[in-house]
Amino acid sequence: MAAVATCGGDAGSAGSAVATASKSNVTSFQRRGPRVSGTNDSGPRLVSITGTRPSVRNGQLLVSTGLPALDQLLGGGLAVGTVLLIEEDKYNIYSSLLFKYFLAEGIVNGHTLLVASANEDPANILQELPAPLLDDNCKKEFDEDVYNHKTPESNIKMKIAWRYQLLPKMEQIGPVSSSRFGHYYDASKRIPQELIEASKWHGFFLPEKISSTLKVEPCSLTHGYIKLLQFIQNIICEEGFDGSNPQKKQKNILRIGIQNLGSPLWGDDICCTENGDSSHSLTKFLYVLRGLLRTSLSACIITMPTHLIQNKAFIAHVTNLSDVVVGLESFIGSERETNPLYKDYHGLIHIRQIPRLNNLFCDESDVKDLGFKLKRKLFTIERLHLPPDLSDTVSRSSKQDLAESAKRLGPGCGMMAGGKKHLDF
Repeated sequence: MAAVATCGGDAGSAGSAVATASKSNVTSFQRRGPRVSGTNDSGPRLVSITGTRPSVRNGQLLVSTGLPALDQLLGGGLAVGTVLLIEEDKYNIYSSLLFKYFLAEGIVNGHTLLVASANEDPANILQELPAPLLDDNCKKEFDEDVYNHKTPESNIKMKIAWRYQLLPKMEQIGPVSSSRFGHYYDASKRIPQELIEASKWHGFFLPEKISSTLKVEPCSLTHGYIKLLQFIQNIICEEGFDGSNPQKKQKNILRIGIQNLGSPLWGDDICCTENGDSSHSLTKFLYVLRGLLRTSLSACIITMPTHLIQNKAFIAHVTNLSDVVVGLESFIGSERETNPLYKDYHGLIHIRQIPRLNNLFCDESDVKDLGFKLKRKLFTIERLHLPPDLSDTVSRSSKQDLAESAKRLGPGCGMMAGGKKHLDF
């Protein structure tokens, strides 16, 4: 009754509000909450930046990794303020391609790039980025790439189980508009020079940042890691990626790419000995880096040769300090390269960790057994499953043998069956 009496005091104003709402065909109830701008005018509460979108799960701002199939596996994309760690394959062929996809996506969307490497000049890395496919005229190239890689057996319509027919595809092949989230790239072509010149990027080449006469500092971090952290911090603070002076410049995303982190070229010895002297240097670097990213509009991708690290406990520690961990396992030089079951794939991709933000633990991917293949132009990720047994060689005699051996089984658990026939497990 008290609630009715309270509402009855403003019956006239409430009636006019309902009448106004009914005329405009909208509800009079509005969600209450703080606005980003702090003003009373209506507007979006999330930051509107090109190449980003809010997560449908928690509203976190997302950016594309440059591979739509990988975005789908990560829950829609890579969250701003997080670190994506890619465990390099044995010969560093496919991991470097994912690294370039991430940078190429930033150039297409007009994001600022920060490329760090210890063995290759960042300017040369940008020259090797794949070319984006932005218009519908490139669909013929996709179709040709798909048809050229179809085997003669795939052209024959086979009767398979219905559960295989209903499996969702991990990736829809085809170009998209430049205004949408995520793009496709042609691995056989290089990005136009005009896009590189129009983009804004910063390079960190380790041999140019350190001198030959260095003094040993008391800090546990190596000199290369200290220089890189200072360089990232200066870019974030000076160009406003930390949220400073939002009214003077338009907000943008900083994409950070660090190549071959933890290799001996960075001054680390974790790949050389099992218990290196600077084993804590890399973990402290990741800890400080995450602190910089959490309070800035930036996303980072790191490639690391984890297959060279002998201490497996150290790999688990690095995984815990990363937000997203993706492992690539190549078939080159392994027994699976000649295995007919994997003839349509070039390797396996393992989603080891997916971030669950604002929680104390990370989530694991529900999708297992993923394979990837690099075609002439496309890098695709698909669900890996064994082909169905369509042969009619399973004769009636073999089925009768199984039935007779099943009859000879005793009623007790673990009892041996009598006769000549045995079951093979």
